[in-house]
Amino acid sequence: MKDVGIVHGSREQAVPLVVGADTVYIHTDIEEVTETDPTTGEIRTDFKYHEIQYGKDEYIRLMAEQTDENNRLMNLILGVK
Repeated sequence: MKDVGIVHGSREQAVPLVVGADTVYIHTDIEEVTETDPTTGEIRTDFKYHEIQYGKDEYIRLMAEQTDENNRLMNLILGVK
């Protein structure tokens, strides 16, 4: 896992989950940002978000662990052994 921090990107990239060939990006706290270019006065709109990058195998392992934990907790709540 690599915590990239706050990044700026396009509308297409400003989605919660981006899956590439070997990398998965998780985006949270997505906000639209409007800025004025100080030299041209042009108004530009893009997005900022917090980005965490995982290798695909690492992400699959993480999701499997979270699923196991969710199943364990659900069984505990339901009283299933």
